[in-house]
Amino acid sequence: MLRDQLKETLKDAMRAKNARKVATIRLILAAVKDRDIAIRTEKGDEEDDDIVLLNILGKMIKQRRESIKAYEEGGRCELAEREREEIAVIEEFLPKQLSEEEISTVSKSAIAELEATGLKDIGRVMGVLKARYAGQMDFAKASAEVKAILS
Repeated sequence: MLRDQLKETLKDAMRAKNARKVATIRLILAAVKDRDIAIRTEKGDEEDDDIVLLNILGKMIKQRRESIKAYEEGGRCELAEREREEIAVIEEFLPKQLSEEEISTVSKSAIAELEATGLKDIGRVMGVLKARYAGQMDFAKASAEVKAILS
């Protein structure tokens, strides 16, 4: 289970005195705890724990990529490098990422399966892709691909 893997990696990083890795994993665990609290208060649908964690990790990477861009535009290369290091730690917990070719293939498959015909179907197609490929693809690229196919 991914949650257990995070905790074990945190312990190993603490033993190795790897401060960047410890800090990043603690950020991940804090985001997970926030999500756990939100789920308890919502008392909504119980999603698969690993899918929830993969979505959290994906959002964390997206935030860091946006920060890297802002830091580089502001000339703060040392902060951009720190964000890259955090991305590398977070990516350790994600499954292999799909290539652009694979994203195109699974997008076409989902469109065919749902018999999507127009732009109004993008939401349904993306819902299927997010459920099946959480943490495995860049959904911004997938959305652009689906939009291009359905246009």
